[in-house]
Amino acid sequence: MGTTQDPAEQTQNTVSMLGRAYSLLGFQIVDGVVGAGYPQKPAHSAVFAQISPRGSRLSALARGANMSPQAMGELVDELEELGYVERKPDPTDRRAKLIMLTPRGHECIAAGIATIRGIEERIDEIIGPAGHAELRRLLAELLAAEDPRS
Repeated sequence: MGTTQDPAEQTQNTVSMLGRAYSLLGFQIVDGVVGAGYPQKPAHSAVFAQISPRGSRLSALARGANMSPQAMGELVDELEELGYVERKPDPTDRRAKLIMLTPRGHECIAAGIATIRGIEERIDEIIGPAGHAELRRLLAELLAAEDPRS
């Protein structure tokens, strides 16, 4: 007979807590960026988190975000309509296109970085600089152990 976990206990397991923290922080970043005048939706962070300042191919963006090229293409289309990215010919392969940030896209990323700095300051307020440093150290250790690329 298998064991079932009480729903209250499930919300307190490490994976659930990390997932909730990820969602909460993601929404805080989007709220900060939107509040700074750069409308977008949470899914657009998959592009902003992956795109190179020198431009990226759609396939590389999709691979980095662990999503299908079709789904990534839809996000890029939406960001292109908002004026954050544009498609340009890849100088290394005429058949390919690079997804490039526009000046507005660079400004949007700067707003995201400023929002993240504010969140980092809030984390310092809540758990203190030493606790924050320890949290970062532990997360880096977990990520290094689980990342097959490291």
